[in-house]
Amino acid sequence: MGYENSSTLLTCTFEFLYRTGRVPSSARSARRARQEAVAHLGYPGRVASPIRLVEFPADEPARARRFWTELMGVRLDARGDGEGDGWQTGGEGPALGLHQRGTGPGDRMSLPYFFVSDMKATLNRVRELGGEVIHPGERWSVCRDSEGSSFGLGLDAPR
Repeated sequence: MGYENSSTLLTCTFEFLYRTGRVPSSARSARRARQEAVAHLGYPGRVASPIRLVEFPADEPARARRFWTELMGVRLDARGDGEGDGWQTGGEGPALGLHQRGTGPGDRMSLPYFFVSDMKATLNRVRELGGEVIHPGERWSVCRDSEGSSFGLGLDAPR
């Protein structure tokens, strides 16, 4: 992998080591830690996680909650502070979320959300790759890919 900025790679490596509490004991283990850091944290400006949330707008949230609860066999609980309005599944794996349909860019269709470690760098990367940033935000953003398909980005919380 070519990294445009080696200091950014070094920062990612140190962040990974800090988060995991590991200390490399040799040059070989330091190289391995760097590779794991790239795999776990990604490179700023790149999407480094699988889909973690699919969000659906609803004209009638109670009806939509009943539909998804019965179809998927899950609970949709009210979101907590900092998670926005609506309801969401909990637990491990990708979450399903619902919110009252509005007029914003994420309110017209369902959106897959990918989580990133650096929102600003990722939004710049979306533009560089021919995508469009529809709604930039510090924690949540909505974009379109090069073919016009919408998707969301969420800022990964520090671990």
